[in-house]
Amino acid sequence: MTDLAAAIESPDAQTHDFASLPVPESYRATVLLKDEQHMFDGVPVGDREPAKSLHLSDVPTPVPGPGEALIAVMASSVNYNTVWSALFSPVPTFAFLERYARTGGPAARHDLPYHVIGSDLSGVVLRTGPGVRRWQPGDRVVAHCLSVELEDAAGHDDTMLDPEQRIWGFETNYGGLAELALVKANQLMPKAGHLTWEEAAAPGLVNSTAYRQLVSRNGAAMKVGDTVLIWGAGGGLGSYATQYALAGGATPICVVSSEQKAEICRAMGVEAIIDRGAENYRFWRDEDTQDQKEWKRFGRRIRELTGGDDVDIVFEHPGRETFGASVYVARRGGTIVTCASTSGYRHEFDNRYLWMHLKRIIGSHFANYREAWEANRLVVKGRIHPTLSRTYPLTDTGQAVTAVHRNHHHGKVGVLCLAPREGLGVTDPELRARHGPAINRFRTA
Repeated sequence: MTDLAAAIESPDAQTHDFASLPVPESYRATVLLKDEQHMFDGVPVGDREPAKSLHLSDVPTPVPGPGEALIAVMASSVNYNTVWSALFSPVPTFAFLERYARTGGPAARHDLPYHVIGSDLSGVVLRTGPGVRRWQPGDRVVAHCLSVELEDAAGHDDTMLDPEQRIWGFETNYGGLAELALVKANQLMPKAGHLTWEEAAAPGLVNSTAYRQLVSRNGAAMKVGDTVLIWGAGGGLGSYATQYALAGGATPICVVSSEQKAEICRAMGVEAIIDRGAENYRFWRDEDTQDQKEWKRFGRRIRELTGGDDVDIVFEHPGRETFGASVYVARRGGTIVTCASTSGYRHEFDNRYLWMHLKRIIGSHFANYREAWEANRLVVKGRIHPTLSRTYPLTDTGQAVTAVHRNHHHGKVGVLCLAPREGLGVTDPELRARHGPAINRFRTA
């Protein structure tokens, strides 16, 4: 693996050099073990410890099949689905792998005693399978996490509607928190030349998700002049939603959990910020009862910040904890666009505020091929920036996932895989110099 990393960093390496490099028989990967999938049974989700379920193991290298590519992974990052995987919640991911394997063919090999997790990567194409023409060994790439079969007509207008749509590294095996990864070649996109490996690995899942959820016609279709309430604006997903609102001429109302995250939002150019910790919003009186007085107090605070307006769009992803308030504070005819539900999937709201005020709830999940490419194109052009705050070595993936689980982070948390240190992989220093402060904003917070 040392020779592989050295070849990747060599400025003289050519396609034939990578094509001639021997593929290792095994590689190090962050895995979950099938025989441990019930280790947390009976333990409340909040008390589960990801570091106990995550292991760094040597696993056999898969051979890319038709339409697939084997990637030398320089860096990856932690998403909330990584946390769910490590907590075996809401269900162990091995159920997804078994279901995928039952579809037959190459999918059968995904049902293994271990699950290599991770839904982001930046790296270099090492090998391609039959039928891959666009990519070749040595290409510097990032990968989006949409895995589809496209054998059903339903997926050909919007690939997210494919009945066999899955999230790579969560509902499939051979994910990105490893030295090598197996992807479908149509997951690959160009790596931004002005970013390091770890910076380039950070946007993937969350950037594309925010793009579809907020910008795309399949989501909220945000327009110039909209006011957008963004929950968790200093976190992995919300930090990209904030950038899209600012870039698209909207006014973000950023909800954060600390003054440190509020400062990050101010540095991005946000003026209207609600620190829900400092202002002590408690939308639930107990496990079964929401407090509508808190919804109303929250709504008044929003109108103070907007000069009397309610929000056009609510960018909703916490789920159960906030959803009732989200439906309440959207304006008449407004839109609540939702994904993730990191605080719980069972949403409860007062339907009078939806039905009688003609609001809409839109479900959104990752992004289709076109949306992922458009979101990545904005990163490549330096219009949307990574929100990487800290990077861990592959050996400390458990600590990285724990930081996200405990919300002891801001922006995205990265993981170095084959990259021997931070700061490598930049091929466009001129563009980087123009955007240095924005690239490093979350690191310096």
